[in-house]
Amino acid sequence: MYEHFYGLSGRPFQLTPDPDFYFESASHKKAMSYLGYGLAQGEGFIVITGEIGAGKSTLVAHLMQCIDPAQLTIGKIVTSALDGDELIHVVAQSFGLAVEGHDKAGALGAIEHFLGEEARAGRRCLLIVDEGQNLDIEALEELRMLSNFQLGSHPLLQTLLLGQPEFRALVANHPELEQLRQRIIASHHLSALKPDELQDYVEHRMQQVGWDGNPALGAELFAALYRATDGIPRRVNQVMNRMLLLGAIEERAEFSPEMIEAVVAEMAGDTQGGAERAPVRVEPTQTAAVAPQAELSAADDTAIAEMLAERDARIAELEQAVTKLHHAAERPGRETPGADMDLSEIEQRLEEQEHTLRHVLTMLIEFFEDAKSREAA
Repeated sequence: MYEHFYGLSGRPFQLTPDPDFYFESASHKKAMSYLGYGLAQGEGFIVITGEIGAGKSTLVAHLMQCIDPAQLTIGKIVTSALDGDELIHVVAQSFGLAVEGHDKAGALGAIEHFLGEEARAGRRCLLIVDEGQNLDIEALEELRMLSNFQLGSHPLLQTLLLGQPEFRALVANHPELEQLRQRIIASHHLSALKPDELQDYVEHRMQQVGWDGNPALGAELFAALYRATDGIPRRVNQVMNRMLLLGAIEERAEFSPEMIEAVVAEMAGDTQGGAERAPVRVEPTQTAAVAPQAELSAADDTAIAEMLAERDARIAELEQAVTKLHHAAERPGRETPGADMDLSEIEQRLEEQEHTLRHVLTMLIEFFEDAKSREAA
C-alpha cells in the first residue's frame, strides 16, 4: 500500500536479507576486510558474530554476490541443535551430495571425495555455517575435523562461522575448543550502526526504491529512531516499515518523532500478545506434538492471504468512489453514475479500512517474527 502512496518501486525495509540493500557501515566494511583476508588464506575458520539483527545474513548475501562461482564452491547451512553425526550429513547435503542412510563414515567419504574433485578442477570450497550458537561442542569438533581434509599440502575446505554474541564467548572461552581457536585466521564482531550512520542507512535503502524526498525525513526523526532501535539494522527496518504504513494511512508528507513514538508503542502492544516468545528446543520425541503447530501456521498464512486480498479489493472500491465524487464536485449539477457513497459513508469505510490494515499488520508481524516461523519463512 505505502509503495503506491509514496511512489516507491518496492519495500525498502524488508526483514529478509537482500544484497541489493547492503549498506557498508564502518563495522561492515571492517568485516568485509577480514573476510577478504581470510578467503585469501584459503584455510581454517573465519568467525563473524553480532547481535540479532545486526546484519550478518545481509553481509553474507553481499559476499556471495562478490564471489566468482567458477573459483569458489559454496555450501551453506543454517543450524538447529545438531549433534556431530547430524552435522556431517547436513554438510554433505549443503554441497548437493546424496548419502544413503545415516552412515557417518559414508558421508565423510563422500565429502572428502567431493572436495578433492573440486580441488583438482581448480575450485576451492567454502562452508558457511549460520546460527553457530545452536551447535554443541561435538558438532564444532566435527567441523574442525573436516578442516583436516587435504590434497597433498593443499587444504580442501574453509569454513565461515556466523553466530550471536554467546557463540563468540563460547569459542573464545570453552576449554574443549582450543584446537578450533588455533585455526581461526580472522574474526570480527559486527556492531550496531553509529548515530551518524543511521540517516545514511535509512536514506540508502529508500533511494534503492526510488525515493525522491517524499516523505520528508528530518534530523530530529533520526535522533528519535536511534533511541528506539539502538542502531540495530533489523529494528530500524521494523520501525521504518511501520512508519511508512502509518504515513500512508494518515497521508503524511513528513515524518515526525511523535510518529516514531506511536509506532514503537504499537509494536510494544503487539509483542505483549506473544510475538517475542522464547524459542523452544524440540527433541526428536516431540515431533508429533509439533505437527499441529505447523498446520496452524499454514492456516494462518492462508487466512492472511485472504485478508490481504480483501483489503486490496476494498482499497480499489474506495479509490473508485472517491474518484467519482471528485468528478461530481468538479461538475456541479451533473450526477455521476454509480457514485452511491456519500462522504460520511466513505469516512466510515476508511476508518474500517485502517482498523483492518492494523489488524493484518499485527498478524503479519507475529507470523514472520516468531522465532520458529521466521526460520521457516
